Amino acid sequence: MSTDENDKRLRSSILVEEGDQVIVIDTGPDFRQQMLRAGAAKLDAVLFTHEHRDHIAGLDDIRAFNFIQRKPMDIYAEERVMRALNNGFPYVFAEKKYPGIPQVIMHRISTEPFNIGSMEIIPIRMMHYRLPVLGFRIGEFAYLTDGNYISEREKEKLIGVKYLVVNALRRESHISHFTLSEATSLMEELSPRMGFITHISHQMGLSKDLIKELPPYIRPAFDGLVLEV
Repeated sequence: MSTDENDKRLRSSILVEEGDQVIVIDTGPDFRQQMLRAGAAKLDAVLFTHEHRDHIAGLDDIRAFNFIQRKPMDIYAEERVMRALNNGFPYVFAEKKYPGIPQVIMHRISTEPFNIGSMEIIPIRMMHYRLPVLGFRIGEFAYLTDGNYISEREKEKLIGVKYLVVNALRRESHISHFTLSEATSLMEELSPRMGFITHISHQMGLSKDLIKELPPYIRPAFDGLVLEV
């Protein structure tokens, strides 16, 4: 077992701050632990990439921010993902609500840009095998998790991005995730200033060994990584 903290990874998620706006992309099963570890005292909105449980299972824990901020949480998701949230957390969306349950305001999104306060969000359509999912570009930063295909048209939305995070599950071919070589090829094509791989499985091996295989501008992401863009 590795003693390197960079090899101790929780589920993939990211917190973004711009001015006084704070958002999270995906609330996996580790959401509460991740927010406590980050010392997050404020959360304005949650964006969802897709409905798989490792990306939505922590939704219940937004209730702490409901209590602190005394208002519902803004949730941004595609229609299909909204239905999955309704099915997975029926008590949140029940007509007669139990006291203390999470309070949400749902916002339906598509592949069209939208704003959260002054923050412009550009959705990027990806395919996670046969499941359409979303990545997101925010200014010069883009986050693309859980996918293995992006059309040329959608890649155009990523032109000029300086910091790019891409999922790379393992080295061997996978039905729904980019491999290491596929992720690095995408980064070479888009030419960001820095690239990071995420959603890394144990099959990738140790972080210290992985770094040796990568060009200097690509690094494995790790829990607690902070980028100032």
